[in-house]
Amino acid sequence: MLTASPAAPAASATLPPSTAPGLALAVDGVDLRFGGIHALRGVGFAAAPGQVTAVIGPNGAGKTSVFNTISGFYKPAAGRITLGGQDITRTPVHRRAEMGLARTFQNIALFRGLSVLENIKLGGHHTLSAGLVSALLHGRRARDEEDALRAEIERRVIDFLEIDHIRHKSVDALPYGLQKRVELARALAMRPRVLLLDEPVAGMNREETEDMARFILDVQEEWGVSVLLVEHDMGMVMDISSHVVVLNFGQVIASGTPDEVRRHPQVVEAYLGAEAAA
Repeated sequence: MLTASPAAPAASATLPPSTAPGLALAVDGVDLRFGGIHALRGVGFAAAPGQVTAVIGPNGAGKTSVFNTISGFYKPAAGRITLGGQDITRTPVHRRAEMGLARTFQNIALFRGLSVLENIKLGGHHTLSAGLVSALLHGRRARDEEDALRAEIERRVIDFLEIDHIRHKSVDALPYGLQKRVELARALAMRPRVLLLDEPVAGMNREETEDMARFILDVQEEWGVSVLLVEHDMGMVMDISSHVVVLNFGQVIASGTPDEVRRHPQVVEAYLGAEAAA
């Protein structure tokens, strides 16, 4: 699940241009410890701009730990992370979002009781420039920015993900597959340059998985967003990824194209199983 990285977004309510050249995400020699547990050991990889990169591995390999370190939820004991060539290893979570790093979560993290549209708009609130007082008083500038953000979200995000028919529904009333799509929509409303997707098709049926894979490729191809993907569905990973990084016991054991990784003996042994060698 690798992907490329961000640059500081504009303060207007306009979503990013369709291309984002020259951006990249790099993880360099990252160590992560929890007491006596060595979760990541010198993990390093780079995500090419505008590509889909996948990070795979068996349960407990360290995939989500890598995501949480890139996102800023975990602080590494050693190593560094760069976004667009800028060191973000110690950068606060909210600043990483402002720089264009967005993510979804393995367990759906929507705001219950709010509508689909309200959940998605929350993803774009950090892009508004109106001050706190103006927003609290519903000043004209704040209203204009809110209206522009809503119009842009409805046109580019909601229509793009084909969820116009549910935009006013409470997320509580939605089936699981649509909730996952709404979470993707909220991440897209953040105007990402780099999008981290943590098991985006976990728990989905085949039709839902195919739809999500199509949306991910469209985000990468039409929006120029770099996608870093953690996923257990190996069929989807091999179909949509340009580059695959394999973790096992907190270490990178293989890295390359899907075909190269599929045939790597350590990967077959550690993750794919003997059947994959055939």
